[in-house]
Amino acid sequence: MDKSKKSSYGAESIVVLEGLDPVRRRPAMYIGTTSQAGINHCLNEIVDNAIDEALAGYCQNIFIIIEKNGYFTVYDDGRGIPVEMIKKYKTSALEIVMTKLHAGGKFTAGAYKISGGLHGVGASVVNALSEHYIVEVKREGKLYRQEYRRGVPLYKVKPVKNSAINFPFSQGTGVSFLPDKEIFKETIDLNYSLFRRQIKERAYLIKNVYFKINNLKTGEKTAYYFDGGVLSLIKDINRGKKVLHPPIYIKKTADNRELEVAIQYNDSIAENVYSFVNVINTHEGGTHLTGFRIALTKSINTYAKKVLSEKDLGEGLTGEDVKEGLSAVVYVKMPATNLQFEGQTKTKLGNSEIQTFVQQAVADYLDVFFEENPKIARDILSKVFLAQRARLAAKAAKEAVIRKGALEGSSLPGKLADCQEKDPALSELFLVEGNSAGGTAKQGRDRRFQAILPLRGKILNTERAYLDKVLAFKEIKDLVIALGMGIGETIDYKKLRYHKIIIMTDADVDGEHIRTLLLTFFYRHLPQIITNGHLYIAQPPLYKIQAGKKVSYAYSEEEKEKIIQSLGEQAKNAIVQRYKGLGEMNPEQLWETTMNQENRILKQVTIEDGQEADYVFSMLMGEEVPPRKKFIITHAKMANLDI
Repeated sequence: MDKSKKSSYGAESIVVLEGLDPVRRRPAMYIGTTSQAGINHCLNEIVDNAIDEALAGYCQNIFIIIEKNGYFTVYDDGRGIPVEMIKKYKTSALEIVMTKLHAGGKFTAGAYKISGGLHGVGASVVNALSEHYIVEVKREGKLYRQEYRRGVPLYKVKPVKNSAINFPFSQGTGVSFLPDKEIFKETIDLNYSLFRRQIKERAYLIKNVYFKINNLKTGEKTAYYFDGGVLSLIKDINRGKKVLHPPIYIKKTADNRELEVAIQYNDSIAENVYSFVNVINTHEGGTHLTGFRIALTKSINTYAKKVLSEKDLGEGLTGEDVKEGLSAVVYVKMPATNLQFEGQTKTKLGNSEIQTFVQQAVADYLDVFFEENPKIARDILSKVFLAQRARLAAKAAKEAVIRKGALEGSSLPGKLADCQEKDPALSELFLVEGNSAGGTAKQGRDRRFQAILPLRGKILNTERAYLDKVLAFKEIKDLVIALGMGIGETIDYKKLRYHKIIIMTDADVDGEHIRTLLLTFFYRHLPQIITNGHLYIAQPPLYKIQAGKKVSYAYSEEEKEKIIQSLGEQAKNAIVQRYKGLGEMNPEQLWETTMNQENRILKQVTIEDGQEADYVFSMLMGEEVPPRKKFIITHAKMANLDI
């Protein structure tokens, strides 16, 4: 990045649209929520301003500090926000950027061709929602500063000799802010693990930019720098998997738009496709992803028709067939002024012209690539036609089950002890290990709203199992029938019969294994159960501690020790019972400790990082032994074995 190139980023680049008063009145309109996620949003807004400088080619370093006193500080070595007076407003450009909504260089044609933000409101919104906000700018060898309280300047922009926020670069912008507890009443702490993953993601997309995070609260330091861009990201996505070919890389630039695509198939049955627009992760996809999918399916079908007989070709490939084992990154960069997102979340691209741009670019490249690389093309064909055969077999198996009426819920499994409640939002389904524990749970439950489904033994490992094999396994078929919403192509989540699905297994190695197998099934075949927040894990007690007539339950070793210490002299006569299985408890004890809504501990299963979750499931439950062996050796000391 040549910082010596002429920059048109001056005071005249700043455009003003609106003041800050609405932000404090209705903060959720601007940052989505005032919970912890809002803190992450604020910090990301400041980081994204630095990233805009990197995208424009003027910034190579972005440093972030999580201070012990609650402040967040972000430095970049970009051009520095202009500080000159804007004659029209008789105010410094820096002050206008920090105190006016929709004020920034993103609204002019020359300052930022590509920008991460949609509205250019980031810095001013964060300022309005901060108890204290400091901005420092180094431009042309001089240091300038301005401070604010809840968005109101404490003084005019002024040159200063020394930095108040330890500015580390010879030029650029530094921001330090303290979120306002009047706005963020729950917490002003950051979800650090989520933030770190978001920074890593951005580092992949903006190659050759050095990101450094220093968390002074925990002492943790993290740095990211990738020179491979989306190719580095695709390799990380396929970490621990057996890949079928080297990554296919596509790059196309036209009309102020740039496309980068990386494609690599692996031997799993899962799909991992990530899409981005100007470093914004478009979780819900959009027109760029639609264009990519259409082009990929069409190009593979076109090549198949050239090299396969009509008999081998069959009915042709569908979009579902080419998904299996596909890892891909679709990254579009375009002028911020042209961005159109659907909804408030900025996670689904709506620009119709981008679909045509991506579709044509991908199709043109792949058509030539497959001709020039026949081995890779045939390896991909083998993979997708295997997926097609599995899809047709699964369809036939499912139709056979549906013809019997099973998946439609007309005949629930005989071993399901259903609840009386018909409202799914009020109904719970416990998946219980073994018939013995199942019997105890059936006796101990509140039958008004709690259903019990006992599972015999260990279910099928569905990490690499096609749907026909999944449905052939009785325990899983019973579970699918009990849930009532089907599986595969015709799944209907609105028909889900229970909005709390609770895995309740023994607190031993076998119980952990069964829980992992169930988690694998839900993650691979019914992922929306997890993403919609319906899956939970019950926490039965590990110990029963009885001293005289007083009975206590401990859910961890630490809790057991605390209870024993609290008993004082009575502890000498205390009876400590270690529960090896749910069946060791009588129905009253199981209800009191594990099933009663007033006393129980439930852990909700969530997916914070889809890429990492996919890697862990592939590594632990897949066929590749070396990655699993390495994981076990690495984490062996962390294991708490109860043998």
